[in-house]
Amino acid sequence: QSQAEIRGRPGVLHRGGGARPLARFTLPAISALMAPGRRADMAQILLAEDDESLRKFLAAALVKAGHDVADFGDGAEAWEAMQGVAFDLLLTDIVMPGMDGIELAKRAADVNGGLKIMFITGFAAVALHPSSGAPKQAKVLSKPFHLREIVAEVDRMLAAA
Repeated sequence: QSQAEIRGRPGVLHRGGGARPLARFTLPAISALMAPGRRADMAQILLAEDDESLRKFLAAALVKAGHDVADFGDGAEAWEAMQGVAFDLLLTDIVMPGMDGIELAKRAADVNGGLKIMFITGFAAVALHPSSGAPKQAKVLSKPFHLREIVAEVDRMLAAA
């Protein structure tokens, strides 16, 4: 039986098939928690959103759609979570305390060129401006949005080659 060292800052892993969190865990345990019993059609999504209620609603909707979701309240925690884990999609707000979503996306794209990136923001013009340095392949979804809309857009991005 494998064991994961537990230290670092806490996060929550949500596993498709139920909206309740599987476990509270710390970052080094992400790999150990996500691998067992993972369905091939489940995407691993890293969600970074500082608005806790929105983050929880998004995580629940994505889990209901059949995805694994690791969610964090700021960019620095999300960046730390990416170390050693191959996520399929980064779903991030732009304006967050600490590391913002654009910096998180730039770093993530440098490490994982195949990572799909979607910004959710009330500041779409900032993300779209060439001087922002946001990855060019990133999708921008402006707030407010309906949960069905974001789930459909996530599914479209994941299905694209």
